[in-house]
Amino acid sequence: MSIKKHSVTLDISKCKGCTNCIKRCPTEAIRVRDGHAVIREELCIDCGECIRQCPYQAKKATFDKLEDFASYKFKIALPAPALFGQFEDVEDLDEILTALLECGFDQVFEVSRAAELVTAYTRMYMKRQDIARPVISSACPAIVRMITLRFPYLCDNLLPILPPIEYAARIAREEALAAYPELTDSDICVLFITPCPAKVSYIRNPIGVDHSAVNGALAISDMYFKIRAKRREIKMPQTISRSGIIGLNWANSGGEATSLLSEKYLAADGIENCIKVLDQLDNGSIRDLDFIELNACTGGCVGGTLTVENPYVAAARFRSLRKFLPVSRNQIDLFSCVIPPELLLDKRVEETDSQHIQTDRKSAIAKMSAIEEIYKQLPHLDCGSCGAPNCHALAEDIIAGEAELGDCLIRLRAAKEEGESK
Repeated sequence: MSIKKHSVTLDISKCKGCTNCIKRCPTEAIRVRDGHAVIREELCIDCGECIRQCPYQAKKATFDKLEDFASYKFKIALPAPALFGQFEDVEDLDEILTALLECGFDQVFEVSRAAELVTAYTRMYMKRQDIARPVISSACPAIVRMITLRFPYLCDNLLPILPPIEYAARIAREEALAAYPELTDSDICVLFITPCPAKVSYIRNPIGVDHSAVNGALAISDMYFKIRAKRREIKMPQTISRSGIIGLNWANSGGEATSLLSEKYLAADGIENCIKVLDQLDNGSIRDLDFIELNACTGGCVGGTLTVENPYVAAARFRSLRKFLPVSRNQIDLFSCVIPPELLLDKRVEETDSQHIQTDRKSAIAKMSAIEEIYKQLPHLDCGSCGAPNCHALAEDIIAGEAELGDCLIRLRAAKEEGESK
């Protein structure tokens, strides 16, 4: 389940070979080789942490442009809930939604609307007694990729319900086909307005679904000025919004979990904090929880690298926006006890295949033993001067044939000083 089409890329011409990115990459996917960073694609989860850390802007996220889809007859915008917190003095969600129509879209479908339905069905799913607990939210693609790569035993804990982005796209297509019978599915283009590169990667490399109903992803940062310009021209916005507080809350960390009406939940944000939670969950030190919500970005989706506003400012704006909204505008049949099949993932989320994983137990044990022997010879300073994020990663690289002991500058200096003393 490795990513084939990444959204995070490296501009070698800007890279200075510093160690900022390798020290903060959560999956140890980056090395410094020949004076510049190298991203190991089989380990990258497109979380965007390297984009935040790079002082030279050598890392960037790729995304689509609205102009790339001009050939489609009917274009649908899927604005992420985080979009609404990017603009100041927004009194009504319809202001932003109408501006999107003015940007060239034929229809707008709020992802927050689908989020309210996903929340309702998640409550239903949580009532089951035959599920692995705690249930882990599958809404953040970076976290899901992280689990498949580093915590494969937790894959069964992932919520098997479609993430709001995917469910929103499917409903939007159905509604468009029903309203405009002259259209075919191939005439319709569904574009997600994303706050982060992980969701760009999700569209290109779907998780748990055979094929995403979303055609492409437009960055909030790229659409921001277009929306702002159109918003100034609008005198009377159309009545479009069908979201409530629950759907809007998904933009912030904890918004999904608190809407489940259960006290036994945990919500964490920031990739490093999420890894700590997963480590504790994996070793069994976290107990008595029903649900865990993890967001790779600080503050939740409002902290994505493709947003424009400070996440704390955006969160404050949401408090104002929620004042006059109903709790939810999207309900399900409360008497039904069955989650519709179209709400469930098409397939189980599997662990990621890595080129360094041995296929048999004997080989795996031998490899781990060799790594530990090399590791004992290293200084354990984790300085990063060798181009690997830490000494253990260097040991792994040496066994994989991608590095050698001589790459450790501390070890080389110690050997030189010892030679000079003789």
